[in-house]
Amino acid sequence: MADKEATIAELATQFESSTAVLLTEYRGLTVAQLKQLRDGIREHANYAVVKNTLTKIAANKAGISAFDDDLKGPTAVAFVHGDPVAVAKSLRAFAKDNPLLVIKGGYFDGNPLSPEEVNKLADLESRETMLGRLAGAFKASLYGAAYMFTAPASKAVRTVDALRDKQESAS
Repeated sequence: MADKEATIAELATQFESSTAVLLTEYRGLTVAQLKQLRDGIREHANYAVVKNTLTKIAANKAGISAFDDDLKGPTAVAFVHGDPVAVAKSLRAFAKDNPLLVIKGGYFDGNPLSPEEVNKLADLESRETMLGRLAGAFKASLYGAAYMFTAPASKAVRTVDALRDKQESAS
């Protein structure tokens, strides 16, 4: 009983501290395939095979009731502590190569996700790519602003130089 309570407390903590949670069914996958999947998402998530009843209790304890209907059959949970997009991409890619992995759904930003919504999440660009694009847009805007502010000054300098040259040639 104490082991179950400790497991529930640990799972509840993981639910509460995760940026997203993605549910999968792994029926038929080998231990080697599960290890490969874990290694593929390790940078951004912990992938745990869990007992459905304990997971349901822990999720409800963390305020998440969206999984109640999805916790059937052999279930594993990806507790995302990094980039949810990267984890969704990795799970989808793994499922493409290993059709026995089924994405059941998820929970992100306070909302339940259907399997289709997890796929849409996987379609997004990674956080690093979006930040890079944003930085590029800022840089372009700053360059444009700098050019706009320096253009009148350089034009004025050229005009003054032209007038000076004209005056010197007239004298």
